[in-house]
Amino acid sequence: MVNNVEPVDPREMQALQRYLQEFGQQVEIYSQQLQLIDEGRMEATAAIETLKSVGASAEEEVVLLQFGGGASVRAKIIEPHKVLLNIGSDVVVERSNPEAIGYLQDRITEMEASGKKVAETIDRIRTQMNEIARRIEAGYQQAQAAGPQFGHG
Repeated sequence: MVNNVEPVDPREMQALQRYLQEFGQQVEIYSQQLQLIDEGRMEATAAIETLKSVGASAEEEVVLLQFGGGASVRAKIIEPHKVLLNIGSDVVVERSNPEAIGYLQDRITEMEASGKKVAETIDRIRTQMNEIARRIEAGYQQAQAAGPQFGHG
């Protein structure tokens, strides 16, 4: 009987291990990006809800204005129908309340589309990782079947 099992190349196994590790790092980076996108989406959604409630009351509105570092003050909103909106690259524009809401809704739509693309990328990488893991496992099984002289690499 002829043995058709080829010896496992330790260099190939090491390369597969490296690929698996690199893909794992990529998944981690993309997962962090996905988390940032989700946080931005939630922040924009909260801003929309706040903008909808601002100016709805006939009474003068007092809000809690946070400065950072745990410091806040109570502040009166002087012009509830005018919103200062950061549109990127430190560019701030003044928009009406409904225009600001529309802008934020558009941003949420963009973030959702970006998040979907990132999630699809993560899924593709995980599929590749699973294939590499199967190849590594098959290599170890071949090495064991071939005998102890080839070891675990």
